[in-house]
Amino acid sequence: MYLNKVFIIGNLTRDPEIKAIPSGMKVCSFSVATNRVWKDKNGAKQEAADYHNIVVFGRQAETVAQYMKKGSQVMIEGRMQTRSWDDQATNTKKYRTEVIADRVQFGSSGGAKSGGSFEQSSTPKASPTQAEDDGGLDTIDYPEEQINAEDIPF
Repeated sequence: MYLNKVFIIGNLTRDPEIKAIPSGMKVCSFSVATNRVWKDKNGAKQEAADYHNIVVFGRQAETVAQYMKKGSQVMIEGRMQTRSWDDQATNTKKYRTEVIADRVQFGSSGGAKSGGSFEQSSTPKASPTQAEDDGGLDTIDYPEEQINAEDIPF
């Protein structure tokens, strides 16, 4: 069995860019930053940021382009994909790894400063008939209060 599933929670590093492909479908691309904090072997606090290229298709692309901007908090659920092409200018093969988003949830409007709550504000990539067959959509209920990592018993 194989699994290609990605969950990313972070902040947009630039305003989303929306385009239309020849079929007329909308495509939105943007970048999300995630931070990682750890202590090195000397006990000093270390911090690093990673940047992820995100691509969203269809109605979700339009919604993201309309409501999100640089600094907005977002949760992405999707899959990793690497594409390649030949760069005619340098005559070399280029690669780009992206997260193809299946689901986008907007975070609180204040970005990273206001906490980690998310609001359900996008539609999943499924037709209405599929949603009816499934008996409705599952949503994630996030707690109102902040969760302190030090309170977790493990």
